[in-house]
Formats: sequence, C-alpha cells, structure tokens
Amino acid sequence: MTTQSGPRSQQYNNRENSEFTERVVFTRRISKVVKGGRRLRFNALVVVGDGSGRVGAGLGKAIAIPDAVRKATATAKRNLITIPLKGTTLPHKITVREGAAIVMIKPAGEGTGIRAAGVIRAVLELGGVKDVVAKSLGSRNPINTVRATLLALQTLKSPEPPKTIEE
Repeated sequence: MTTQSGPRSQQYNNRENSEFTERVVFTRRISKVVKGGRRLRFNALVVVGDGSGRVGAGLGKAIAIPDAVRKATATAKRNLITIPLKGTTLPHKITVREGAAIVMIKPAGEGTGIRAAGVIRAVLELGGVKDVVAKSLGSRNPINTVRATLLALQTLKSPEPPKTIEE
C-alpha cells in the first residue's frame, strides 16, 4: 500500500556550512509484501539549490525518513544543473514533457514573482529565478514533474550578449 504526503515541504539550511539550501518536497511510505508480512520503507524527494542559478534534485529510499532525506540530498548535490538566467527571469519560454508530466515555463516581467505551484515553485525558488510563470500539465506525480522542470531548465539556451559595433 502506498500513501502520499501532500505538498508540505520542509526547508533546511544545511548542516556543515554548505552554500546550498535543501527542501523536502515529497515523501511517501512504500511497502513490499514478503513472506512474514509487509516491509515498510520510505522515499523522499529533495531539491537543493544555492539561490543563484544552480539547482538539483534527488530521490532517496531508506527504512527511516531522515536516512531517505540524507540520501536524497547527497544525490541532489551530485546532479546539479546551472540555469542560464537573464536578470531575474529566464531567457525564453520552454515546454518539456517527461513521462506523462508536461511543464511549461515562461519568463515574466520584473516584480511578477514566481507564479507556479507545488514542486515547480520549489525548484525555481532554490534555483534563484525570481520572476517566472509556470504551469504543470498532464501528470500530477511530483517526481516526474520535478524531472520535467529540471530538464526544461537544463535545455534553456543562454541569452546572447549584446553586440557591439566595432570600427
């Protein structure tokens, strides 16, 4: 039997004076039926970021939630990506599909804030994006939605520097 905890997220300002902030965006209890009964385990989805363009996500499984969070955080730090920011927003609109999750992210004017819900908001906040509009279509599975969001941010093209006229 699988149960899910809602969009409650916990934020930790990391131990060992790290520059990353971690946020637990999803946990669930999973069970495996064996000869003696059910084996209960937990998995946790954690997003880490430095607030200035680097973000990553990881999934960890363990018998206890703190161990699952620790494993997920280590995986997230190994899978960091760099977001090409254009001021406080993104350079262009992008739509990505990962599994059944479709994520659409559009740049917004300064002062708009983050117009996104759930796990997309966590990824964008920890990545340092300040003004953006995002929409999750298709699946509501937070794991696939986070993967689609990271894929979208990874495939963004870097803004071109302004051209100068040389004589």
